[in-house]
Order: sequence, then C-alpha cells, then structure tokens
Amino acid sequence: MIYQDLIDKNAKLAVIGLGYVGLPIALEFAKHIDVIGFDINAERIAQMKRGEDPSRELDSSYFKQRSIAFTSNLSDLSQAKFYIVAVPTPIDDTNLPDLKPLLSASETVGAVLKKGDYVVYESTVYPGCTEEDCIPILEEKSGLKFQEDFMVGYSPERINPGDKEHTLQNVMKIVSGCCKHSLDQIALTYELVVEAGVHRATSIKVAEAAKIVENTQRDVNISLVNELSIIFNKLQINTFDVLEAAGTKWNFLKFYPGLVGGHCIGVDPYYLVHKATQVGYHSKVINSGRYVNDSMGFYIGKQTAKKIIAQGKIIQEAHVLVMGATFKENVSDIRNSKVTDVISELQSFQINVDLIDPHADSLEMEHEYGLSLTSVLRNDYDAIILAVNHNEYMNYDESYFKSLLKDGKGIFVDVKGIYRNRIKDLTYWSL
Repeated sequence: MIYQDLIDKNAKLAVIGLGYVGLPIALEFAKHIDVIGFDINAERIAQMKRGEDPSRELDSSYFKQRSIAFTSNLSDLSQAKFYIVAVPTPIDDTNLPDLKPLLSASETVGAVLKKGDYVVYESTVYPGCTEEDCIPILEEKSGLKFQEDFMVGYSPERINPGDKEHTLQNVMKIVSGCCKHSLDQIALTYELVVEAGVHRATSIKVAEAAKIVENTQRDVNISLVNELSIIFNKLQINTFDVLEAAGTKWNFLKFYPGLVGGHCIGVDPYYLVHKATQVGYHSKVINSGRYVNDSMGFYIGKQTAKKIIAQGKIIQEAHVLVMGATFKENVSDIRNSKVTDVISELQSFQINVDLIDPHADSLEMEHEYGLSLTSVLRNDYDAIILAVNHNEYMNYDESYFKSLLKDGKGIFVDVKGIYRNRIKDLTYWSL
C-alpha cells in the first residue's frame, strides 16, 4: 500500500514543478512524510535551499522543520514512489493549449518510473489530457504498462496566489484515480495535508472537467459585467453603482468588471474551447466571454487616450502613470498580466507611459514584456490609471494624485472602482 509506505517513510513523495502550486504542496507534505522537491530551474532550487520562495508567496518559516530535499537532478527522483506533477499549462500566441511543460514533465517522470509507483497530475488540462496525452508518454519512457505496473490519478490544484484565507489545508481537494484502489490510496495521501477533506471524483476526466469549469464559470460571469460596463459607460452611469443596487437582491451573483489575466481564469477556458473543437463543437458562450475579457485592456487604454484628447492635450506629448503591473492585487506574479494591454494601447497613440508596482520585479517585467518599472515619479502626468488595487494603493487621498498631475488637474482612471465617491475635483472614470 503506497499510502502506508509513505507514512512509514519507506517511500518518498516527489513534486515536479515548484512554482506557486508545487512548492506549497511539497512543503505541506514534508511536515508528514519524506519529500523530494524537483524543478528544472537550478537557480530556483538554490533559492529554496536557502529557505526562499522564488514566487514570494511563502516566508522562510514555511521551510523550517520539513523533511524535504530540493533538487534539479533527475537521478534524485528515482528515490520516489509517488509523483505529483504541478507544472504550468499555458496557452500559446494563438490561444491554443501549450502542453510542452506537461509533456516534458511526463517524460521526466517516465524516465524514473518503477513498478508500483503512482503519478498524480495537478496541472490544469482539458478533459482527457491525462489519459490521452500523458499516460502514453509514461508508458513509452518507462517501458511499463499503465494499471498493471503503475497507477495514475488527477487532483486539480486550487491554490489562489496571494490568498491567505483559502489555503491548501482548508479548501476541499478533488481527487481521482484510474481504479477504485488507486483512488483510495490517492485520497488517503491527500488527506494528510488537506484538513477540509477530499471529494472523490468518479473518474479522471470528471476531475479534469471540474477544474476547468471552475475558472470558465468565473470567466463568463466576469465577461458579462465587463460588457455591461461598456454599455453603462455609453449611458453615462457608473457600473459599480448599478451592481451595488442590483446586489441588494438575495440571489444576485456578485461579479465585478476588471482586467482578467493570470494563469487560470485568463487561460483555462481556452483549454475547454480547444477540446470542444476537437469533438466537433464550436463554443459560443465561452469564446464570446473570452473575447470580451481579452479586449478590456485595450478598451481602458483607448478610453484614457480619448479623455486626454478631449481635454485639448497634444496626445504625443501626454504622460500617463500606470499604477500596478501584476495580474492581480497583492501578488508578485506578472504572468499574463492584462495591464500590458492597457500600456500597449496607450503607446499606440504615442503616449508616454510610466509604470510602477510595489510587488513586481522590474527585471522580470523587462524580460517578459520589454517594460521597466519607473523609480522616480513625475509631477506633470496628464492621467493616472490605477490598474491593480494593491493594499499600498487603497488609502491615498485625492491630494496625493493631484500632486502627480500637471497643475494638479487631469484624469484619474480607477479600473476597479476603489476610489468611487472619493475623487471630487479630478476627471474620474472607472469601468
């Protein structure tokens, strides 16, 4: 029994991919059993050996009193018997699933797989990916036979970056296995670290679909309020005022407009759209929602440019300050940040843009997007765009924004509406 071997420390668990998902899982398991933390990035491994989280989500205390060995050496993985794959599953430039990290991780595990081993995937995928794309690689690389020699399961990650309330321990975990026995063993293993318990899905495909539906549902609902915000802007009424009024009804779903980026909500629906196309169905609602949400950055940039022009400014001489670069508040993660779409649209008007963020890394921004963070602010901006509602940005008064604007006048774009009813003298606009 693999579970018994793990708790008796006769077997080790390995986590492949130590990003914002994999590292917390590895460290939590390491409280109870022996763990191998594997990542192909040797520099990241060196940081973790020093007790540093490269994603800046966990402080050094999380690394203490843990039975974990960090490594980037493939040979070290052969000591494990239970493998958790937690690598990213992004999309490419054409919004198609990019399975290269997942398939590469499957090759890595396949190279060290032994009889009696377990492999559980946590990466978000379309229904069928584990069995159709990953397991054949495990068989080919190991020379072993699925279900006869090794077992496979799927347990989608539910870690929310920057969220200290909904953590691995207190959010119910979906688990699945390739048979009843494997499901029992996988469920028992995860119950070691998930205090909220586990939900045993009826199949691997069901578990895959459940994960992708979670984010697709949110994406579609946010796209509706984003579209409403465009309509209400034309009607000259504030979207947040409307939502506040509508929200007084007991069954009103409270979603809010904004930029939908990151590596979950802004990505996962494309995996379902791709799979739907493969089976002969053209998704309408999901595709429409994705179009709306992917357009919002350009919409905000264009509305800002139009307001600058309306004030009689020479657009090529205008300067705009964008506050916030990460994909959401209070995290350092810049992956798939839609703030860059806002900046791209502003730059298409030849507007000069400064970008600041207390959480983002300037070198990472430059490497990923060709954008540097500004260290010294001007006092003659024509507009300020508050794009990400970091805690650091929540309690300024209007005089602070005036001090950054030319002659204390200009445009204040409040994407998430956090300064609604607090800006009196500046030209105020929000979604």
